Amino acid sequence: MGDTDGGAYEGFTAEERAAMKEHAKEMKAASRRGSRADKAAEAERDVLAKIAEMPDSDRVMAERVHALVAANAPGLAPKLWYGMPAYALDGKVVCFFQSAEKFKARYATLGFSDLAKLDEGTMWPAAFALTEVTAEAEAQIAELLKRAVG
Repeated sequence: MGDTDGGAYEGFTAEERAAMKEHAKEMKAASRRGSRADKAAEAERDVLAKIAEMPDSDRVMAERVHALVAANAPGLAPKLWYGMPAYALDGKVVCFFQSAEKFKARYATLGFSDLAKLDEGTMWPAAFALTEVTAEAEAQIAELLKRAVG
C-alpha cells in the first residue's frame, strides 16, 4: 500500500499506535468493572485523570469542555476513547476532546461522531479547532452539545 506522492507507506504514526494501545487498555479495563454505577464513576475518574495530565493550555480547555458537557448534555457519560476524554450515550461516543499535544497538532479539537444530531442539509461540520475556550466559544459549544443530543 503506497501513499499518493509515490513514497512508501510507512504505517501508523507513533501517536496513532499509542492511541490504539490506549483504546485496547480502555476496553480491557471497562470489561473488568463491576456494577453500572461503578463503571460510570470509574470512567469519570479516568477522564478527569486524563485531563489532569494534559499540558496547561489543553487542560484548561478540556476542563471547560467537560463542564459544558455536564451542564448542557447531562445524558452523556464521560469515558476515555483512544486516550481522549469522550462523552457517550448508551456507551457510544457522541463527542470527544482531542488535545493538541496528542497528535502534535497546532490546535485542540472538539469532535462529534455520526450519532450527534448536527445535520444541516447535505454538509455540516463535525469537528472544531480550539485554541482557547472563550465566553463566545463556550456559548457555541453549549449550543452544539444541545443540538448533538437533541
